[in-house]
Amino acid sequence: MIQKNVCIVGGTGFVGHQLASELARAGFHIRIPSRNRERRRSIFVLPNVEVVDTDIHDQSALNALFEGCDIVINLAAILNAQGKDTFTKLHVDLPRKIVSACKASGVARLIHMSALNADADNGSSEYLRSKGEGEKIVMAAADELAVTVFRPSVMFGNGDRFFNTFALMMTYLPAIPAFCADARLAPIYVGDVTKAMRLSLNDHETFGQRYDLCGPETFTMLGLMEYAARQVRRKRKIIPLGSGMSALAGKILGLLPGKVFTYDNYLSLQTAAVCHPPIPAHFNIEPTRLDAVVPKYIGETDIRGRYDEMRMHAGRDPEPQ
Repeated sequence: MIQKNVCIVGGTGFVGHQLASELARAGFHIRIPSRNRERRRSIFVLPNVEVVDTDIHDQSALNALFEGCDIVINLAAILNAQGKDTFTKLHVDLPRKIVSACKASGVARLIHMSALNADADNGSSEYLRSKGEGEKIVMAAADELAVTVFRPSVMFGNGDRFFNTFALMMTYLPAIPAFCADARLAPIYVGDVTKAMRLSLNDHETFGQRYDLCGPETFTMLGLMEYAARQVRRKRKIIPLGSGMSALAGKILGLLPGKVFTYDNYLSLQTAAVCHPPIPAHFNIEPTRLDAVVPKYIGETDIRGRYDEMRMHAGRDPEPQ
């Protein structure tokens, strides 16, 4: 039987908005929790989407949220810690509560968004270790729940905080540092990630599995910044920083508001964010190249439009980067 009632935790952000749109078009009924329902008017226009005022960290509220749902998808995450134990709260404690709420509410299907290189024991950063711990908690429930874990590389797409951030910096700054210039990444299009999720919802072959997801092209961080500069058609001096200077910059900038770059970001970039194959053959998805998408949202949109788009997708609710 096809299960159609889906709750997306962390569904108000960049990935969640894309996924909700895709599932709504496919005829799914979607429930999305938010700490401030009235700020999510961009989601209200989607058909079959219900936004509910909920504290996702309250176990009883989470249990009630999942009542009547067939599938739960957890996208909630944060790239930079915002206070003590933020990573633990979102990446470890919340998945544990979600697993418990699924069992209490009779939800049999759970999809969890982790991160490429997440490893509870050997992750190179606090972010990756906490994501790995949450992944372990979800996979440990595989005997009782039909779980699937997705582990994407850095994601790009309209409203992202990756290329849009580069574009904003290149608009206002005459010179831009390329932190960890030699770091290797294979960015994946957010639409490919959400498509894999949609295809897995009722696919029994994906139960109990975890999937690494990457784009078809591997770049250095410097190469990605140079690519962004070409798209916005602005000549800017890009200064490649090596390991030592990047680590120092992370320690200093991590103390400032906005957290453009942190020491934990530096540690994450010490592990190449690449995988092969880019997308498992099971999903039959041709991975999207940068040129097919990026020029459309940083090359043809004015700077104010990019800023407003990022603000709309960012919000205040936790969601994956």
